[in-house]
Amino acid sequence: MSNHAWVLLGLYLVVLLALVKPVGGCIAAVMEGKPHCLLKLGTPLEHLIYRISGVARDKEMHWLHYALGILLFNLLGALAVYALQRLQAWLPLNPQAFAPVSPDSSFNTAVSFATNTNWQGYTGETTMSYLTQMLGLAVQNFFSAATGIVVVIAMIRGFARHTVTTIGNAWVDLTRITLYVLLPISLVFAVFLASQGAIQNFDAYKDVTTLEVTKYDNPKNGPDGQPLKDEKGDPVTEPATTQTQSLPMGPIASQEAIKMLGTNGGGIFNANSAHPFENPTPLTNFVQMLSIFLIPGALCITFGVMVGDRRQGWAVLAAMTLMFVAMAVTAMHFEQQGNPLLGKLGIDQAVGNWEGKETRFGIADSGLFATITTLASCGAVNAMHDSFTPLGGFVPLWNMMLGEVVFGGVGSGLYGMLVFAIMAVFVAGLMIGRTPEYIGKKIESFEMKMVAIAILVTPLLVLAGTAIAVMAAAGIAGISNPGAHGFSEILYAFTSAANNNGSAFAGISANTPFYNVMLAVAMWFGRFGVIVPVLAIAGSLAAKKRLTANAGTLPTHGPLFVALLLGTVVLVGALNYVPALALGPVIEHLVLWP
Repeated sequence: MSNHAWVLLGLYLVVLLALVKPVGGCIAAVMEGKPHCLLKLGTPLEHLIYRISGVARDKEMHWLHYALGILLFNLLGALAVYALQRLQAWLPLNPQAFAPVSPDSSFNTAVSFATNTNWQGYTGETTMSYLTQMLGLAVQNFFSAATGIVVVIAMIRGFARHTVTTIGNAWVDLTRITLYVLLPISLVFAVFLASQGAIQNFDAYKDVTTLEVTKYDNPKNGPDGQPLKDEKGDPVTEPATTQTQSLPMGPIASQEAIKMLGTNGGGIFNANSAHPFENPTPLTNFVQMLSIFLIPGALCITFGVMVGDRRQGWAVLAAMTLMFVAMAVTAMHFEQQGNPLLGKLGIDQAVGNWEGKETRFGIADSGLFATITTLASCGAVNAMHDSFTPLGGFVPLWNMMLGEVVFGGVGSGLYGMLVFAIMAVFVAGLMIGRTPEYIGKKIESFEMKMVAIAILVTPLLVLAGTAIAVMAAAGIAGISNPGAHGFSEILYAFTSAANNNGSAFAGISANTPFYNVMLAVAMWFGRFGVIVPVLAIAGSLAAKKRLTANAGTLPTHGPLFVALLLGTVVLVGALNYVPALALGPVIEHLVLWP
């Protein structure tokens, strides 16, 4: 790795670790109903929301009622996004007069944004009106992020409480996390992005004159208006030039802020965070990377505060940080090695693999961004993952296969890691012949059944979906790169969908009825197939007595537990996917040296 890469990684860690403690403490205060800095400003609005919606804020819920509330809330959100897409041609704030989105694409996008996946099979700047972007996608970015956070808060309450049957009020939790955490930080972040050059307006797209004439080949049409083809069946083209470019406008900075902060990932532009209107400068790129990990890292501190033992939160954060550093170093290292096959063609690879990279950011910044976004269930990209070297591209793919628990999505990363922590203490208990305990709660058969469901649901969706796609004609039709890389593209798509990431090996043509439906199913069950078991665990733990630690209790705040937790995450992730990885990235890497 270059000196720049080491300095970048070190600076990132220093700034991140300095921020997570105060933010984590603030989230704990908000969710426990303690006094905090925004309480006086937001309380009247909070109470007004409860009155309008008829919520009894002092009435708590059983875990099953909490889960039903979360499912209903997100189902209604998905229906609203679907309706906006289908009706956008007749709604305001559509200066480009975009037509309604197709039913299968609308279905896929509605599920995608409701599940915090933000998979986008369409080109945003040529498909969605401003109203759809703001009222549908941006609003859902807040609500899906809030959903992940309140679920982990409910799980933390399961550890913190004892001999009770409730885990909180879903409607109160959703309101507080949105009003006091997501909205204020997003507002500040959006203003910062706009100050750096991110676009924020409602103007129609602007046609501008470029400094240079662009030459291209234009398809030639026959008298019937259909494209002409030669005797080989190839399109007939004719030379053309232009000095005009259409620049898309829109409310970009506001959506970009919650896109990153809420680990959503879906951008207005097809180029996502590689586009200068979304990510103008190296400074915004660095701050965007910080914003992705900010809340997931802070929630570890929240966990320690709410269970009454800050060391527990720091132990989980340490495990996440060690895994992150290993993955970041690997990605940046292999991208800076370049591609030996391109070297044989006379292309200089001494500077590393520049294919698919933005020159404003470079290789190290792109490799670090790819690691962060796929560890954090974000899906935003500032480089083309499809153009990474085989082992450089292996990193974001494997990051998602770990269950996106290394920082992970807002809330979903921590509750996923706590599921692995329960498994780790269960395995440790088996090894020493003691009943497993975690943070004073006995781990019994019900918890382990729910843990098994939560861990296995995503691999099942990924591997079954990939298998169906490579056997179905409609699935194979989407492959643009044959062989091992084509398999990797399909595997990446289902891994991204089921783990609610949203990034892609974009060589695959996924905006088809087959992939829109298949990936939507993977996204929905990948999200709520984990959330429901997690809430069941929370309810079960809350009803248990709190056990006093004794000489035989496994400490869960020291280096030994961190190592045990890391081993559990790595082994479960690796064992589930090793055969699939061998058919894709591993073969790709081996063929670099024929």
